[in-house]
This record gives sequence, structure tokens and C-alpha cells, in this order.
Amino acid sequence: MVSTEDFGQYETAWCPGCGNFLILDSLKQALAGKDIAPQDVLFVTGIGQAAKTPHYFNCNLFNGLHGRSLPVATGAKLANPGLNVVAESGDGCMYGEGGNHFLAALRRNVDLTVLVHDNQIYGLTKGQASPTTSTGHVTKAQPRGVQLEPFHPLSVAVAMQAGFVARGFVGQQEQLVNLIQSAIDYPGFAVVDILQHCVSFNRVNTFEWYKKRCTPLDESHDPGNWEKAMSLSQQWGDTIPTGIIYFDASRKGFEDSIAASGKGPLADQKRDWKDMAEIMEAFA
Repeated sequence: MVSTEDFGQYETAWCPGCGNFLILDSLKQALAGKDIAPQDVLFVTGIGQAAKTPHYFNCNLFNGLHGRSLPVATGAKLANPGLNVVAESGDGCMYGEGGNHFLAALRRNVDLTVLVHDNQIYGLTKGQASPTTSTGHVTKAQPRGVQLEPFHPLSVAVAMQAGFVARGFVGQQEQLVNLIQSAIDYPGFAVVDILQHCVSFNRVNTFEWYKKRCTPLDESHDPGNWEKAMSLSQQWGDTIPTGIIYFDASRKGFEDSIAASGKGPLADQKRDWKDMAEIMEAFA
């Protein structure tokens, strides 16, 4: 049996009190709870404080360019379909620099787990507004307040009918662990937007601010109701719903359209050089 101790303990570069610590702990609990060993999971990240998370526990890791976690994660999953692949980064990295990749991944529906550390600010590059920062929020880079409307990632995901769309909060750790595990189980593109506080650069959306507003969905919520999910995904104010916003098990996975994906890792598959020669001759 896998335990949280198998993932190790490492010194971090995060600020004391950062929400990333709770996400890291939740990740270890989720993986251990599913008996997923460190060698059986790959984390692909971009750039930022959130992207450093896999540096601080035992796992396979590819740390790439800013906003480019999803293309690498997609390639890794298609090359090794049996591997648990998690794309993880912050709201700026995933929705800003990586916004177009996010949209493309929603359309493809590759079997990936996407965890977004959403603190509504850029934490590594000293606190400028991110795509999810609220209008009017004052930062060093926006001294008169943010003029843009915030990006609503869950609304976009539901609108494009992603099969698994959820929101978690670091202050609701038991629910967050369950959401991560459910996202891993889902056989398609699963996104979990994780609300967290930034103790250094976001003095508006604090832990206490989220704690007062984040409200777990009750059992009466039907995650298969698309219209209701759209409404919930846009709910942001005195009440912020957390849990599985939308779920659809019927959507066809991208891997189903690729014959080689059902035959194990590409590295283990035998090459048919005759077929390869015919393909190459077709381009001659």
C-alpha cells in the first residue's frame, strides 16, 4: 500500500502560510488514497509558484515553458496511455499564457487531470493581475485597478462541454482530496480549479475571504444538468459553489480515435517497417 510518506518531504521556496502547502498535502493524500505510487504518475507543469509543486514530492516530472504544460501532458498521455498524467500550474500560467492550449485541450478530451492553483494573482512575478483577477483589484502593476473583466475558466469548460469540471478550495481539504481523486478516475479531460490564497500579493482574496464564501454543493445538485452547471459556474460573490460543477461520462475520448493508443506505450510497440515505407513513399 502507498502512503503519503512515500512521496517524501522537501524544503520549499514558498512563503509561510501559502495555500500551495495545503494543495501539496491534498495531492499526496489523493495519490496515496488511490494507491498510486510515485513512479506511476507524471506531473507536467509550466512556470510559477504553483508549477513548482512537483519539485517538492517524489514523482515523475516535466517542468516546461510558461503556459505550455498541456501540450506536453497531451503528448505524454498519448505516448503512454496507461500512465497517470497530471497537468498542474497556476491561473496565470494555465489561463493566461496557456489559454489557447486550454481551449484546444477542452476540445480534444484527452484523458488528463488538470489542477489549477487559482489565487487570482501572479505570485512568482510579484503580484500583477492574472486572467482571474476581479475588476477593480488594485495591484502594483494596475495602480488604478484592473479594468478587464475576469476570465471564467469553469464557464468556458462547461460551455465547451468538458466531461469533468470542478472547483475546490484549500480550506475544504477533505472535499479537495475527493475532487482530485474523482478527476483522476474520469476517463477524459478533467479540470479542477482550486481556489487558494496568496499571502504576499493578494490581500483581497484571503483565506478568510474564501472561507466565508466557498459553499460545497449539496446532494440535490445534478452535475449532469448542463444549464444548471452553466449557472453555477458563473456564480461568484457572497456564495461561491465548490464541488463537481459538471459531469458527463458519455463524451468520447480522444484516444478512442487513435488505433495505437489501445496497444500500450508506443515505446513497446513493434514497428511495421513495410507500412512505414508505404507511408513515406506516399509523400515522395
